Amino acid sequence: MKIIVTGSLGNISKPLTEELVEKGHLVTVISRKPEKQKDIESLGARAAIGYVEDVEFLSTTFTGADAVYCMEPPYNHDAEKLIHNYVQAIQQSGVKRLVNLSSIGAHTDKGNGILAFYYTMETILNKLPSDVAITFVRPGGFYYNLLRCIDTIKTQGVIASNYGGDDKLPWASPIDIAAAVAEELVTPFAGRKVCYVVSDELTCDEVATILGTAIGKPDLKWIVIPDEEMRSRLIAAGFSARLAAGFVEMNASTHSGQLFEDYYRNRPVLGKVKMKDFAQEFASIYDQK
Repeated sequence: MKIIVTGSLGNISKPLTEELVEKGHLVTVISRKPEKQKDIESLGARAAIGYVEDVEFLSTTFTGADAVYCMEPPYNHDAEKLIHNYVQAIQQSGVKRLVNLSSIGAHTDKGNGILAFYYTMETILNKLPSDVAITFVRPGGFYYNLLRCIDTIKTQGVIASNYGGDDKLPWASPIDIAAAVAEELVTPFAGRKVCYVVSDELTCDEVATILGTAIGKPDLKWIVIPDEEMRSRLIAAGFSARLAAGFVEMNASTHSGQLFEDYYRNRPVLGKVKMKDFAQEFASIYDQK
């Protein structure tokens, strides 16, 4: 199959590209950075260097493809415009199979903070003609987001957020996400579909113990702080007031469990990469800081 991968060689797109190439597919990876071309080609894929903001570039790149994987981070201020670019490029190119990286919490636009973007994104993409098959891949919280906790661990000796303690969360490895996306891209399908991807289900206390043990701090705690304190910390770290408010709301929904209501109604088989596996990578990066 001829498959287009967006996201350059990011945490998901790189292992996705590696898996698709290994299975014999003709893969084109979109990147805005010319210096990425050699890295992309070293994986056995073709590089398409250009901007997703350029609809004509997207349309040309998509033309002739059997399937497209598209992703867009929620805090890009032009994110909604870029989703419309994808829609236009898909229609102009005639692509009939799309796998979109969405998120857990995308089932609603209420009370989920920055993740409301994914509800909007799915709504826009669902307006594509019915003959375009779409899978919305909704992963749990990315393991690598936990790397943000390193500074707090080093300076305060704890992990702190406005969720934590015995709050139980679904967590996801980019490797498991990439595997799920790869399978969806090559599996014949008609209509619309939601695919949840989760690697492990753990409480924040359990996560703290696993990560703490890996870095030589087995008594590491994950404490819950008030929403206002969380907002202040984010703003002090350089977040805009709007983005800080979005993260605080998302975290509060995590604490209440509201964010995961649809996930637990449609629970998948858990992936292969567990938190204990990620803990080794976490410890390596922790030691370097």
